[in-house]
Amino acid sequence: MDSLKNVLYWLIANSLGGFNRGRILEQLFQKPQNANELSKSLEIEYKTIRYHLKVLEENGILTSVGGGYGKTYFPTENLETNKQYFTEIWDKIGKKSNKESIA
Repeated sequence: MDSLKNVLYWLIANSLGGFNRGRILEQLFQKPQNANELSKSLEIEYKTIRYHLKVLEENGILTSVGGGYGKTYFPTENLETNKQYFTEIWDKIGKKSNKESIA
């Protein structure tokens, strides 16, 4: 299994907060956004979004441009190239999750 797929599986399917990270990635595949935009569109607290963005960026899943409040996030080139890994995991795990599993 590819290391990117392993990391995605760990971050989305096998850790607390994975459901929210999956939701964030779904949004960012549609268009780059900042933390405030994600917070509003996903109805998740701003601080929670910032935490998950930090985890995803530290693990090489997201990259960003800018700084401060306007810092914009988007999938890394590696993730864009291998989007099928996310889709495969999300189809099995994310879409089956319910509100109780959101952390």
